[in-house]
Amino acid sequence: MDLINTFLNLTAPPFTFITLCLLLPPFQLLKLFLSLVSSVFSEDVAGKVVLITGASSGIGEHLAYEYAKRGACLVLAARRERSLREVADLCMELGSLDAIVVGADVSKVEDCQRIVDATISHFGRLDHLVNNAGIVGVSAVEDAEDITKMRPVMDINFWGSVYTTRFAIPHLRNTQGRIVVMSSSAAWLPAPRETIYNASKAAMLSFFDTLRVELGSDIKITIVTPGLIESEFIKGKVLTKEGEMKVDQELRDVQVNVIPVGTVGGTAKSIVNSVLRGDRYVTVPAWFRVTYFLKVFCPEVLEWTYRVLSMMSTDESPYGAMGKKILDTTGAKAVLYPPGVHSHEVKFD
Repeated sequence: MDLINTFLNLTAPPFTFITLCLLLPPFQLLKLFLSLVSSVFSEDVAGKVVLITGASSGIGEHLAYEYAKRGACLVLAARRERSLREVADLCMELGSLDAIVVGADVSKVEDCQRIVDATISHFGRLDHLVNNAGIVGVSAVEDAEDITKMRPVMDINFWGSVYTTRFAIPHLRNTQGRIVVMSSSAAWLPAPRETIYNASKAAMLSFFDTLRVELGSDIKITIVTPGLIESEFIKGKVLTKEGEMKVDQELRDVQVNVIPVGTVGGTAKSIVNSVLRGDRYVTVPAWFRVTYFLKVFCPEVLEWTYRVLSMMSTDESPYGAMGKKILDTTGAKAVLYPPGVHSHEVKFD
């Protein structure tokens, strides 16, 4: 066995490199051709049933609007039923044929079952499942005296998606449907103080990559890895180390620092367009793909950059971080953040 591994250690790298040099160009041309064909013959979701979790605000809310404009029937799920009803009403105005709301907490397996059951009970089918519900926890691991206070991040982001997907699979198979997964570029970026959040998004990426192999062509999967997009987190809403949801826009500035923030409306439109083309992966904004290559080829550069901007502080607290100081002294926030980010209006349960 050791002899075989020694042989592969010597031969696998050059063989892989040569093979990539020969096959990658024609493979990319084929993918480009298929992408152009998909753009012309994109999926028509008029009359189809789309279930969106975390639909009461942020990207989930605006994904609902984009599906509504295309005539889809919607099932909107989140904990805030009042906000969901407001979103559902606007979806009907935008062109949705029907929209129902389901108050649910996706960290609870029974609620995830109830969401899917309500969908089938009302519509009799399910075509798209959009796993969008999520929260962001911000705390350095060492600062969290009770690390279990961060458990909701994994319960909602990862397990909420897993639970809902498991219950939806039989119905999606009946319609040859699609699963849309809102992972994040945080799945590969080592943003400090977001350790548990980053891990939850990496877990989602790995889970649904593997599930795609298990399901084959019966159910398609689109994995979305956004960069920094206008959302409740970008407005400052985070899970603290004490396990409480709070708005802290100063801490938001520390975490986001000098990275441009995309608008939620444009992002949602790009995502839905990609989903209907049948794309396997979507990164919005597109330039964020560069960060993945940095992670693969020179991770030290990424780590150093985050360390300097987010961890090097002029005082003992994170609020003195270099990135935040740059924002405060240059006024760059007005250029890098969309106008809506400066609002203090954040939805709570």
